[in-house]
Amino acid sequence: MITKLYNKNNSIDTLQAIADVLNDGGIIIYPTDTMYAIGCHALKERPIERICKLKKIDPRKHHLSIICYDLSTISEYAKVSNNTFKLMKRNLPGPFTFILKADSRLPKIFRNRKEVGIRVPDNDIIREICKMIDAPILSTTLPLEDGEDLEYVTDPELIHEKFGREVDIVIDGGIGGIEPSTVVNCCEDEAEIVRQGKGILDE
Repeated sequence: MITKLYNKNNSIDTLQAIADVLNDGGIIIYPTDTMYAIGCHALKERPIERICKLKKIDPRKHHLSIICYDLSTISEYAKVSNNTFKLMKRNLPGPFTFILKADSRLPKIFRNRKEVGIRVPDNDIIREICKMIDAPILSTTLPLEDGEDLEYVTDPELIHEKFGREVDIVIDGGIGGIEPSTVVNCCEDEAEIVRQGKGILDE
C-alpha cells in the first residue's frame, strides 16, 4: 500500500491509520530530510527483528537509530549531557544522527549495543507520525544492492514496487535524497563526527 503525504495539512485520519499500523507492529517506509528510510514503532521488539532480517543485519553489532518528535523526548530514551543537549539544540531538527548512550526504556535489542542513534529530522511527515504514536520510530536506510539504480531508494513508486510486499505502508513524500545524515558520536566528553553527510554541524 502506498500513501501520499505532504509536509503540511495532512488528513488526521490518514496519519492515524499509519499510527495504527505502527502500534499494531507494522513496518513502514517514509521520507526524512536525507534519504527514504524503513522503520517501525521503536518500543516493539518483533517488528525491529523483522527489519533486521529484511536488511540482513545483526542488531547486536549494527547501530540502530530512532527518530524522536523533538528534543524534549530524547532524554526519555538516551542519556544526554548538558553540552550534548546544547549541541543538539543548535542543530536539530536537521540531517544529523547523534550517537548517545541508550536508556533502559528502549527494548532489549537496543540495550545489547548500549548506544543508540538519535534523529530529529527536518521533515514534518515522520515527526508528526512520531507525535501520533507518542513514541520514537526505529529508522534505518533502505537496502540497496551493489550496482542497483539509486531510483529504487529515492522514487516512492519504485520503492513501493521493490519493497511493497515486505512492508505495510510506503509513504510517498516526493523524491528522496541520496546523501545520508551526518553522524556525531556524543558518548564521550568531546563530540566527534564519525561520518560527514548532508548536515554541516554548528559546533
